[in-house]
Amino acid sequence: MKIVILGAGQVGSTVAETLVSEQNDITVVDINAERLRALQDRLDLRTVAGNASYPSVLATAGIEDADMVIAVTQSDEINLVACKLAHQLFNVPTRIARVRTTDYLADSRILDKDGFSVDLAICPEQVLTDYIVRLIEFPEALQVLEFAEGMVSLVAVRAFQGGPLVGHPLADLKQHMPNVDTRVAAIFRGDRPIVPEGKTVIEANDEVFFLAATKNIRQVMRELRRMDRPVKRVFIAGGGNIGLRLARALERDYSVKVIEHNKSRCEVLADTLDSALVLHGDATDVSLLEMEHVDEADTYIAVTNNDENNIMSSLLAKRSGARRVVTLINRRAYVDLLQAGEIDIAISPAQATIGQLLAHVRHGDVTRVHALRRGAAEALEAVAHGDAGSSDLIGRSLGDIKLPGGTSIGALVRGNEVLMGHHDIEIRPDDRIIVFVSDKKVLPKVEKLFQVGVGFL
Repeated sequence: MKIVILGAGQVGSTVAETLVSEQNDITVVDINAERLRALQDRLDLRTVAGNASYPSVLATAGIEDADMVIAVTQSDEINLVACKLAHQLFNVPTRIARVRTTDYLADSRILDKDGFSVDLAICPEQVLTDYIVRLIEFPEALQVLEFAEGMVSLVAVRAFQGGPLVGHPLADLKQHMPNVDTRVAAIFRGDRPIVPEGKTVIEANDEVFFLAATKNIRQVMRELRRMDRPVKRVFIAGGGNIGLRLARALERDYSVKVIEHNKSRCEVLADTLDSALVLHGDATDVSLLEMEHVDEADTYIAVTNNDENNIMSSLLAKRSGARRVVTLINRRAYVDLLQAGEIDIAISPAQATIGQLLAHVRHGDVTRVHALRRGAAEALEAVAHGDAGSSDLIGRSLGDIKLPGGTSIGALVRGNEVLMGHHDIEIRPDDRIIVFVSDKKVLPKVEKLFQVGVGFL
């Protein structure tokens, strides 16, 4: 697929890196030539320096025969204009735009074909807000992701010494939960994926991904992991777009404090929020944290625009007694370095956002994609089409399907029914299938499974 990416910032660079590794023809456009050179030194792609909203620049990038344009510059206006031009002048089939301003998202007519011709609008701040809110709702989890309009959840937990998971084979799960069906989709031991089988024994510090119907998630987690006390007090370091969205989403159900260093921004926060307490100060000031009783915080969330400040304030909060810290980190190297240390959860904004994009890039009827393990693995939801003669899936039981190595089918959704991926389950047309892929090199083979033969009408 030929894809033109507009913007070489954190999101654009991450998208480019992901898509280049999947054998796509990628061109990246950015006004910063130095940033483009750094990207080209790392990746096998083409770059064009210039303003992404100029038709001449888009033409130089080869947009006339592109299959997709992904506009993820820092400017909503440039992204929207670029999508309109891509549709009206160059007839690009698929147009995706990063849009952060709520005014543009409020009315669907602004983005439809008579407006700016955007097929998919992505708001990274809202994606991150939803992601973090789910982590607060499930304080034992490292990651909580939803499929099939929320009917199925994929949850990652870390096994701890003495816990109910450690030292027992997966086959024992049924004895623990005879009335609830769940399935372990994957296990990571350090950086090494372990294929889950009935005889697989969980070890301490393993990262375990399990699937279950969303209505059963809390019961499953009670069996698989020691339950933390519910979250009541939340500290948010940073009152920017993400911090404000988080505070608004949480203030009704939790006691929320927001620390922001910019006085005028504090005034905006105070006027916008209802019950959250807004504090003017530096989140890396340990005396301020202690004075505001950060030791009583159930969750401390650092979401400033500065990675170093986020890391430092999180470490200070943790050492001062905060129960769990969640840290937003843009630099991927920092995320890999800090995850599972004193910082409980390190979140990469680009990795949290990229799933929506990937669902439009994948071949076959892929409806949802989630990046896992900082992009090293992937979980996707795809719809099975065709019949027994045209499809490699329809009419076959899961145990008879030849899946690529490192791939497992965790569950499927049939109408309003959630079925775990047991060997005797037979796939029917229109089943939504949730697949876990621990080795992204086999993704083309997984996509091919969901493609229908040319003879099917």
